[in-house]
Amino acid sequence: MVTLLRTLRNHADEVSCCAFSAALLATGSGDKTLRVYNTADFSELPFSPLTGHGYGVHSCCFSSCGGFLLSCSTDGSTMAWNTHTGELIAALAHPARSPLRVCALAPDSSLLLAGACDGTVALWNFHSKALLRCCGVGEASVVACCFSPCGQMFVTGCTHGDLKLWDIDISLLLAQKDAHDLGVSCCSFAPQFKVENSCVVFQLASCGQDSQLKIWIISQHKGEVSIMKLLHTLTAQSAPVLSCAFSSDGELVISGSMDKSVTVYDANLGTLLHTLKQHDRYVTAVAVSSTFPLIATGSMDRSVNVWRIGDEHDQTASDSQQTSCQGRKMPGYASLLLADWTEQDVQTWLCKEGLEELVGLFRFNNIDGPELNQLSKETVAELGIDSVGLRGRLLRKIDTLKAAQSGSEAPDEFLCPINRELMKDPVIASDGYSYEREAIECWIRGKNKTSPMTNLPLQTTLLTPNRSLKMAITRWKLNQ
Repeated sequence: MVTLLRTLRNHADEVSCCAFSAALLATGSGDKTLRVYNTADFSELPFSPLTGHGYGVHSCCFSSCGGFLLSCSTDGSTMAWNTHTGELIAALAHPARSPLRVCALAPDSSLLLAGACDGTVALWNFHSKALLRCCGVGEASVVACCFSPCGQMFVTGCTHGDLKLWDIDISLLLAQKDAHDLGVSCCSFAPQFKVENSCVVFQLASCGQDSQLKIWIISQHKGEVSIMKLLHTLTAQSAPVLSCAFSSDGELVISGSMDKSVTVYDANLGTLLHTLKQHDRYVTAVAVSSTFPLIATGSMDRSVNVWRIGDEHDQTASDSQQTSCQGRKMPGYASLLLADWTEQDVQTWLCKEGLEELVGLFRFNNIDGPELNQLSKETVAELGIDSVGLRGRLLRKIDTLKAAQSGSEAPDEFLCPINRELMKDPVIASDGYSYEREAIECWIRGKNKTSPMTNLPLQTTLLTPNRSLKMAITRWKLNQ
């Protein structure tokens, strides 16, 4: 049985990644931020959101102790954050500043790996933050990578569809050509491995644009080359599968797809156990907790769903604590439209923004979302707020809220695919897609000669102004 516990709606753009530590849940988004929640009650930590990336966050993961959160971005950097304070510990740049699509930490947190759009992987000593090596692992973008549970190997997946196994010196151990037609999107090792007669056996899950989730057996004999065999091909989803993860015991494998569904399989038998369809758009991220029976799924609908796996009547004390949150109303400030906010939502937002002293006044005047939207210097003064500083702070908070909601509600076609911001000077590249001029020019200057959308080579770097799109954006802004 799988039960939906909570839906988190704090990101202003599509959710691209999720990760669990023993006590925290982290989510990353195209809005350039990471948000961090306590898994005891799914409250957001005081220092969240984490900001620092110049472009959208593609991937995130925790260190084994949970003390650090790692994230990587189109801006070409991998950032390390202290999960106790939210402090940025390090910003590690890819040597060529190539956009990074995925990052992973070794099980003992000694090594940090990041896969880039130029077909390279960068490997750092995480403790010293020193770059150990940066090597080409293929001609296509590296969009998937994961360490084996022993920490002595890692797998990469690329947009050409190949899976490759490497040792930590980045020497190729084996290659599975065309593992997924049209490209790999994610890969994940099962947490456990077996040792049988001097043979080490691992399970690997991979998914891709062919709408398939595959489970592989990788065996490595002492002194011999590694062998990779296909165990199951799982086809319950009808569109490209974008993410996958094993449960902490390796018994289940979960995947998210462009058909908006989440599937839960028995990893050993390859049988479908559950199909979850609560997301409204593509499911882009899946994560499984190692300490609680929890699944987190992120989507292009900007939400993160948290699920509990297991029999409802067989809960531990911690499970009961998770379930107690199920009936709580989502805070209104997470709603997409200010016009939908209730009076309670406005009061919750005031507390969130450090304006607790105004709660009683707003309650007395029955101010809801539409009323908040109409507040001005004159009406704020009429409320009887004597402090000039407090009035100014309130108005600035309202302006920031309106600006954020205006941007988040822009039609997707008005947002640059690279920086996910409203375009000011849209241009058409040779791949047929429109981008913000500055963003695509920066992309091309960074030695990226492939399309940010298709990963295919750009036939020319010529950019054509998209005047009709610019006019449409201008008209939309005038109507806001």
